[in-house]
Amino acid sequence: MNRNTSGSDVYKNQILIELNLWQQKMQRKPSVLSGATKKLQTRANSLIPEKAHQAITQAIKHMTRTIMTGSGMITPRLILSDAPLELREAKIKERIKFYRSTAAAEGAATGFGGIVWGFADLPLWMSIKMKMLFELAANYGFDTQDYRERIFILYVFQLAFSSQEHRNKIYRIIAEWDDHKHRLPADLNQLDWRTYWEEYRDHLDLAKLLQLIPGVGAGVGAVVNYRLTTRLGTFAMNAYRMRLHLQA
Repeated sequence: MNRNTSGSDVYKNQILIELNLWQQKMQRKPSVLSGATKKLQTRANSLIPEKAHQAITQAIKHMTRTIMTGSGMITPRLILSDAPLELREAKIKERIKFYRSTAAAEGAATGFGGIVWGFADLPLWMSIKMKMLFELAANYGFDTQDYRERIFILYVFQLAFSSQEHRNKIYRIIAEWDDHKHRLPADLNQLDWRTYWEEYRDHLDLAKLLQLIPGVGAGVGAVVNYRLTTRLGTFAMNAYRMRLHLQA
């Protein structure tokens, strides 16, 4: 065994450990704490002005349509098509750092502007997330010109930002994606778009909701965006690792 092969094996074993731990978290049963979090989330929802709710709904609806149709999205080419997974993931981690820094800067700017600018933060933050996931998909070797790959991205969104109960359901879809994608209709127009954006809206992260509450959210945008973008990047990496069928 040469040195390069040995190094590759070490890295593969490392990410297999990370992947297995992540998979265990995705399959946990809902806890008492998750139920309490859901109640707090409902309470936070009730404190957000109706105009904000409408803005949230429209932003998520627009994001879903954009991803599903690919309208206005540039599909990046795979830059490291022949590179070992370790080098690809080094590049991917660099890009996640870039996007989370961008999201943090955007969140700080809108947070400084108070609740009105806070409404504007959500679509801007979603745009950053979309670009990041399209780029990650390309670097893992998946072509987002295929609408089924864009549907997968929507499931990754839901997986990262949902209750544990819903996460269990979405994880099973992602874990069985090779079978699930063949059950998707050939015609994009036959899909129930409403289901996708409503699920994401209803389980929007509590921290993001708190950011929109008058007197609470101002100034926390940078921290919230940084943390949630990091989480999305981690979830995406492990979801695509599963797609690569990594084995010990």
